This record gives sequence, C-alpha cells and structure tokens, in this order.
Amino acid sequence: MAESLEATGRVLIVLPALNEEHNIDKVVAEVRAALPDAGVLVVDDGSTDQTALRAREAGAFVARLAVNLGVGGAMRTGFRYAVRNGFDVVVQVDADGQHNPAELPELLRELQHADLVIGARFAGKGDYKARGPRRWAMKVFSVTLSLVSGTKLTDVTSGFKAAGPRAVRLFAAHYPAEYLGDTLESLVMAVRAGLTIRQVPVAMRVRAGGTPSTSPVKSAVYLLRATLALTLALVRRKPKTGPAVEAA
Repeated sequence: MAESLEATGRVLIVLPALNEEHNIDKVVAEVRAALPDAGVLVVDDGSTDQTALRAREAGAFVARLAVNLGVGGAMRTGFRYAVRNGFDVVVQVDADGQHNPAELPELLRELQHADLVIGARFAGKGDYKARGPRRWAMKVFSVTLSLVSGTKLTDVTSGFKAAGPRAVRLFAAHYPAEYLGDTLESLVMAVRAGLTIRQVPVAMRVRAGGTPSTSPVKSAVYLLRATLALTLALVRRKPKTGPAVEAA
C-alpha cells in the first residue's frame, strides 16, 4: 500500500548508480510502486553501461556525473538537486536491488520523530550477516557512534537512510565525498549539528543482478580504511552550518 507523504513533505528518492543497467529499471519501478507521489532521481556515477538510459526508460530523473565520484559525491549531487527543486526529504536507496522499497514508508514514519533515520540491517529483522573484518568493524563503529549520538545504533554503515528537512539542508552544503563519508562521517556531522538520529529494522535482500562491488581483497582492507575514515570524521572541525541549515 502506498504511503501518504503529507506528514513528511515532498520526498525525493535518490539512487546512486554505477553500472547497474541490469537492476536500475526494476528498482525504479519498485520505488514508484511503493511511493507513487515521490520524485525519483538516479545519479549515474560515471557508468560505462546503459544505466542512465534504463533509468530514464523506467521514468526516473537522471543526473549524469562525468567521472566516478563514489556514493558520497553522488549523494551530494542528490541533496543539492533536492534543495534546488523544493524537496523536503531525501531517501537514499541502493540501485542494486538489495534495499526493499516496500520498507520506505516505515523510514518516513520514523522521520516524523527524527532528522535522520537509518534502515538498520542488524536490528532484529532479516538474516543479513557480515563476516570477517567487516563484521568487527561494523560492531566497533556502531558502539562508537552510539556513544557519540546518545542513541543505540546497530548499523552505521547502512546506505538505506532518510533525511528530513534540516538534514537535507546540512548535507546539501557539506555532504562528505570521501571513503565511507556517506555513512560514518555524515552521521558524525549530523550529531555535531544537533540533529536527531534514529533507526528502524530492515531486511537486506540478495543482489538482483550484475557484479557486486566488494571482493575478498576489498574486505581485507575494509577495517583499516574504515577506522581511518571514522578517526578523521571525529577529529575534523564542525562545519559552519549557517542559518539556512540551523533553522527548524
């Protein structure tokens, strides 16, 4: 059943996409079925395949980046598009089909009580499990950011997130594009700006098709790189938000 968007304002679903021609049309269709009144923006992050064409054919707006900037750069594009076009809420959804658009209404409901809502994979729903260095890194980072934010967070590297008006204005101006900046650093930034963060349990699905971005080698270096990313986020100076971001 589609969810009314009246309580949250104009909603934009942003899908960062890199070479997702096999999945993007299906994901866009699911998003539009779940939230027919929402805008859908696919940010083609330097793809070399037909991702942009498939997204347009599915009815999404498309922003094409000339080079690959990573998820952070793609989402920064999405937040700026939202501000320029009068959207109040931005929801990030992966383009590979692992996030279930049917759970979007739950994130929006919780957004009525928070500025930023995380769809958490390790909160009692579904059977998704991380292994090896990624598992231990996620646990350490979740404990650290739970302490920093003052609320229990079990999945701080989730890419399934909903941002309310204050978060949208903050991220449009300052969203980090560095490695894991779209997850770890953005949460630290939100806490320092005084935003409220909550989470809702979600179930991760199996990738619909194509080639996953992870590999054994990437998993092996994940712990070191993620630790460095979180350390830099914690020591970095608070951005100057300005009245446009701080306004309620």
